[in-house]
Amino acid sequence: MAATPPTSKRLAAEFLGTFVLVFGGCGTAVMATANSDSVGVGWLGVALAFGLTVLVMAYAVGHISGGHFNPAVTLGAAACGRFAWKDTPAYIVTQLVAAIGAGAVLLLVANGLEGFSAVDSGFASNGYGDRSPMGYSLLACLVIEVLLTAVFLWVILGATDSRAPKGLAPLAIGLSLTLIHLISIPVTNTSVNPARSIGVGLFAGSDAIAQLWLFILAPVVGGLVAGFSYAFLLGEEPGAVSLPEAMET
Repeated sequence: MAATPPTSKRLAAEFLGTFVLVFGGCGTAVMATANSDSVGVGWLGVALAFGLTVLVMAYAVGHISGGHFNPAVTLGAAACGRFAWKDTPAYIVTQLVAAIGAGAVLLLVANGLEGFSAVDSGFASNGYGDRSPMGYSLLACLVIEVLLTAVFLWVILGATDSRAPKGLAPLAIGLSLTLIHLISIPVTNTSVNPARSIGVGLFAGSDAIAQLWLFILAPVVGGLVAGFSYAFLLGEEPGAVSLPEAMET
């Protein structure tokens, strides 16, 4: 078993992974979905962008920090006993700072296009009701965010279980996030990650900020439900590995 990396290196890995996730996924949504000459990559492209950013960053730095990149994942891992509760505040603060930094850099780049407006475009923010891409209700958006965050955590915890094939966790996690986006982009623009929502939502105007509560609450609830229920639903060997160990091939 490899020694646990120093806290500073684990936080640096979380910062880098979260930054790339938000900049890559939301950047695709902001800059590559449509333009004056073509329809761009569309929702399928955005779903793939989010999945690919998690996949590549999990392989790149997951063996250092566990590759959470998401406060809901950190809380879910802690609830399942895979991560120390005492380390959760530092991870979550790092993820939030990285996400907001990514949102700020994305805004700087996007403003390089004449006439761009973060508020008018939505800036890849999440929403319900009249801010839902297809107009889904608050209840529908709440249900899908809780459910899909729980599914995401069940995949993560299962793929990093000591009984799972070694070295393939990032692939399963990246593909699951792609699937989650394919399901829920039309509903909420897909959060399942409070850091991702806050990182761009803060720059998308007062209406987006007013709805952020849902995209903080629902993923946290979904992550905790999955974390507390995983062992009960699926069982687990006593020596189940932690997230960083599972990333080692």
